[in-house]
Amino acid sequence: MKRRDFIQKAGVGSLAAGALIAPNIVNAATQFKWKMVTAWPKNFPGLGTNANLLAKMITEMSGGRIKVKVYGAKELLPAFEVFDAVSNGTAEMGHSGAYYWKGKAPAAQFFSAIPFGLTAQEMNAWLYYGGGMELWRELYKPFGIIPAATGNSGVQMAGWFNREIKTIDDLKGLKMRMPGLGGEVLRRAGGTTVNMPGGELFTSLQSGALDATEWVGPYNDLAFGFYKVAKYYYYPGWHEPGSTMEALINEKAFNALPKDLQEIVLTACKAANMDMISEYTARNNQALDTLINKHKVKVLPLPDDVLKTLKQLSAEVVLELAARDALSKKIYDSVTQFRTQVTRWGSISEQAFLKARSL
Repeated sequence: MKRRDFIQKAGVGSLAAGALIAPNIVNAATQFKWKMVTAWPKNFPGLGTNANLLAKMITEMSGGRIKVKVYGAKELLPAFEVFDAVSNGTAEMGHSGAYYWKGKAPAAQFFSAIPFGLTAQEMNAWLYYGGGMELWRELYKPFGIIPAATGNSGVQMAGWFNREIKTIDDLKGLKMRMPGLGGEVLRRAGGTTVNMPGGELFTSLQSGALDATEWVGPYNDLAFGFYKVAKYYYYPGWHEPGSTMEALINEKAFNALPKDLQEIVLTACKAANMDMISEYTARNNQALDTLINKHKVKVLPLPDDVLKTLKQLSAEVVLELAARDALSKKIYDSVTQFRTQVTRWGSISEQAFLKARSL
């Protein structure tokens, strides 16, 4: 009898323990199906493929507990509706550039690219170790969005032009695609800026609706075939010295995840961030060689006098943005102070080394 009592009690104990353990087992198998909407053409080299990589890493690192499906621009919604879709929960994730949302949060432009601002390496340092990420989250908090850096193109090209740029006056009346703060600088230099998705740029140049466009750099520009419709290719990308791409994450969807899956999402974003700058550094030089040697593209530097004027106008534009509200000023102070500090170090590290390497 005592033996039967023991077995019976042990069975009840095991059942009770199972009742406690079962929810964790169910949790571990729970699947979350997420949609990721992007501002890029489906599978577009670098930008679109980075979104694919991010979705793949989240899905595989989670063992399939989160399954992320990627939608290119216009597949589910237009490119410039990504922010609203993530904010209202239509999609759990987005992949874009923060400067597209200047109409919703003007200070968002600080987190994509600042003319004559931070390089890719410096931008990552500010975001991860200079307080930038905390400020970015504070900015997007009212929209129910958690941002994360998910890629950087590095220093971009100044763009494709159908006329030579010899003086600042050559920018007057120029119709050019240039988003963000760089676009406002161009307007002050006398140009007319147009903001349109990448998929519309080739036909706009071809038709004459645009006189010039910037997009990214040789890797992406070769893929779009801009060399067929524009004669001159200028550098450097003064307007986007280190353009950060963003992952937009719906806050409610993120908070519904268990802690381990939350960490997987954020870690995957960091991995994708590192992957993009590595890929662009490798692919840009290969594409540049093709553009010059195969397609006979004229690659030219912007004159120093033009760059000096653009730099002066950039300082004015950025200061005006900082003066819009307290948070904009807070972000501006943070990134400006960081740039001062990192420039001091960079002058005796990377810059000094590059100079020595070229001797």
